[in-house]
Amino acid sequence: MTVLHHNISTDMVLAADDHLIQSFSDLNALKQENARTVIVGANGAMVRDSGGRELIDGIGGLWCVNVGHGRREIIDAISNQLETLDFYSTFYNFTHPSAALLAHKIASLAPGDLNKVYFANSGSVANDTSIRILHHYNNRLGRPNKKKILSRIGAYHGSTYLAMTMTTPLYSQNWDTAPGLVHHLRLPHFWREGGDMTEHEFLDALVDDLKQNIENIGAENIAAFIAEPIMGAGGVIVAPDGYHTRMAAICRDNDIKYISDEVVTAFGRLGHFFASKDVFGVQPDIINTAKGLTSGYQPLSATIISDEIHDVISAPGGNFLHGMTYSGHPAAAAAGLANIALMENENIPERVRTTGKQFETSLRALADLDIVGEVRGSHFMIGIEFVRDKITKAPFDVTDQIGLKVSQAAQERGLIARPLGNILILSPTLIMTPDIIEKVADILRDSIEAVQKTL
Repeated sequence: MTVLHHNISTDMVLAADDHLIQSFSDLNALKQENARTVIVGANGAMVRDSGGRELIDGIGGLWCVNVGHGRREIIDAISNQLETLDFYSTFYNFTHPSAALLAHKIASLAPGDLNKVYFANSGSVANDTSIRILHHYNNRLGRPNKKKILSRIGAYHGSTYLAMTMTTPLYSQNWDTAPGLVHHLRLPHFWREGGDMTEHEFLDALVDDLKQNIENIGAENIAAFIAEPIMGAGGVIVAPDGYHTRMAAICRDNDIKYISDEVVTAFGRLGHFFASKDVFGVQPDIINTAKGLTSGYQPLSATIISDEIHDVISAPGGNFLHGMTYSGHPAAAAAGLANIALMENENIPERVRTTGKQFETSLRALADLDIVGEVRGSHFMIGIEFVRDKITKAPFDVTDQIGLKVSQAAQERGLIARPLGNILILSPTLIMTPDIIEKVADILRDSIEAVQKTL
């Protein structure tokens, strides 16, 4: 029996955990003994489990602990805020300094005319909020039929009802979604879907797919196209070069709003505070973000909308009938302000342009291993897909659980990585040093080779 702190033991936590429903897990498998990993402490790029082992946090909590664990600047900001103003809502005519200042700061960092910010507490709700706002926007413009949403196979936009409807259908097996509202475009994954086409020909095919869907549905019925700059939980899929700019241009020509889901990619993961324009050359009508906004220290998301959209929804004659009790919570907003200040003071996005590329290069070297089909992604956002045959790209059976086996082997060697079927995902803290990056690559190589030997 390990004592975690004070009078709490590992056994007590595991007994209590029997009452906890864990997200995106096999609930039946969690009934087995030793099925859970209990994380009890964290510092910098590392976490500590209940057995006292130090593990590299290769998934950054869950795409989110960008500045690393245990940063006093954020912890103190939260504590000081709670002592000053623990809570007040942003409903009706009420506001408070932390939410107002954070909204101003986000608007100063967001591209173009994205100057209005709505806070919620998760990326799922941020994505839901953007659709509710656009539906209301079109209602106010006298266009009640302009409500359909274009998403993509492979997308992940969250697990609330509407967000899951926009997410790739694979995630909603045996679960219901809202039928008829969302239309999914082709998966923009050249390595898996390109066939005999060149990458440019594949891009043309993706553009044609968008055009055909608009023609079939009718632009007058489509409110928005939503896209992650790089797909995250759908497998870290990077679309062909020029994809986002061409898709955005077609949307603009058809009066379809472009929503950029930057829940994962914002706040430094790709080397910039926002990736849409700085990395991919796109000026969205809406950006949704969460995760790295507070580096996970408090639950907070932001839906950032253009002045043009805000002008319509704030015109006389209507109310904004959307809200969450904890929207702009003082402690969460204080965490966001401190997190952004820390990133600016330490030049973390700029550093990621170097260290993130080192991480990407080190992991791409794993492509020489027999079961590694593709290493893809950018900077501190990498996916490794395992295949049975490198030539045919034939996947392993789901029952082989290759991603899980590699992640378990990695954890035994001191690294937490996220399995996703035949894929392993790495989304670590953004403060990893070259030494830690090299250690991650070494652990992954050893782990993959160990699994290969069992096949």
